[in-house]
Amino acid sequence: MRYTVLVIEDEDNIRKIICDYFRAEGFHVIQAPNGKEGIERFEEEKIDLIILDIMMPELDGWTVCRRIRKKSDVPIIILTARTEEDDELMGFELKADDYVKKPFSPGILVARAKVLLNRTRGTILEDKDKITKAGLEVNKLVREVNIHGKNIELTPKEFEILWYLMEHSEMVLSREKILNSIWGYDYFGDIRVVDNHIKKLRKALGDKSYLIRTIFGVGYKFEVKE
Repeated sequence: MRYTVLVIEDEDNIRKIICDYFRAEGFHVIQAPNGKEGIERFEEEKIDLIILDIMMPELDGWTVCRRIRKKSDVPIIILTARTEEDDELMGFELKADDYVKKPFSPGILVARAKVLLNRTRGTILEDKDKITKAGLEVNKLVREVNIHGKNIELTPKEFEILWYLMEHSEMVLSREKILNSIWGYDYFGDIRVVDNHIKKLRKALGDKSYLIRTIFGVGYKFEVKE
């Protein structure tokens, strides 16, 4: 089953990144640059999930959520740059299903959306959510990593890096590409954060660390040697 996600976000670059990530995971994506158009698109289309920003022109996210909830129980994930506890409580009082604070990893947003849909709408096809290579199994839907059946504990960022490398197996990925994909569109920290996380990831993988190869002067590559 192909799910349809409605992305209501007024910042063009953020909306584009979110849409690109959902499309890459097989979703049909509909987008709206403001709350007023978002409600119009919701009423015109059959929507399975809504990604809803709070601070928007025309109608803010709270108003959009309130109006949609009068008509539908469609799953809603709220995005906000604000961190006040009252805002988070407001989201749940309006019966939003999840709440994500900016900045966020687009990959994690999609993963949370899948878990939410899996819980509310039924199981999503799992072949795209699991990768197994050289005895290393990564399940994105439940965020588990196993080596020959033994569970390996990773931090969220380590998990995202491993999934990204395995998803693009045999491709050389630059540090910049990894940084933008995992840390998001507005991370301005030191690019060496990628190297630090790769080092910790290799340590966690133990005798499977060799699968992550360093391409000197460029970045990294997940490589399975025959």
